[in-house]
Amino acid sequence: MTDTAPAPSRRRENTRTRLMDAAARMFAEEGIDASSVEAICERAGFTRGAFYSNFDSKEELFLALCGRSAEATLTAVRDRVASLEVSGLDADTEVRKIVQEVLEVAGHDRLDVLLGAEIRVQALRSADFAEAYLALDRGLSENVAQLVHDVARARGLSLRMPLAEATELLLTTWVAVSEHALITRRDPEGARRDLAERLSHLVALILE
Repeated sequence: MTDTAPAPSRRRENTRTRLMDAAARMFAEEGIDASSVEAICERAGFTRGAFYSNFDSKEELFLALCGRSAEATLTAVRDRVASLEVSGLDADTEVRKIVQEVLEVAGHDRLDVLLGAEIRVQALRSADFAEAYLALDRGLSENVAQLVHDVARARGLSLRMPLAEATELLLTTWVAVSEHALITRRDPEGARRDLAERLSHLVALILE
């Protein structure tokens, strides 16, 4: 069926997307507190009027970014899991590589890591931000838990700890290693190797 959405709706969606893209870069680089509406508009190429016709405040825009970030991460994880399911988890594929490939989908992009850190900082300060962050965390945890469960079942392996604890350990390490790589200014390739190695060791400890 041909898309018959009116042009104004498409323009509005384009405006929102450009504002969110500009804000994501600013929030990641400078933090939400140091990012003004004016600076976001200037970077996106819009006026304040365009901003306020789409968002009531930069805080509302930030919450929208939380939701978009969560959906993008979960979609990437689901797509990677689905591709592995299609391949049948064949016996030649290392269990550790399966898990680390999935967890690496968003763990090495600089802006994503910075924005994730900003979301967590704001979640510590604001109940509204905390709710958005916890929704992201729950969705990601559910998908990673399903992955670990499916891999273990397909290979006839068992978990050395409860599934929820294993998932939390993997995700906590994922975040910590990704952020530490930025703090220490590791090169992207070295950061990916470090993340893969840590996750590989953890999966070896979790599954038997």
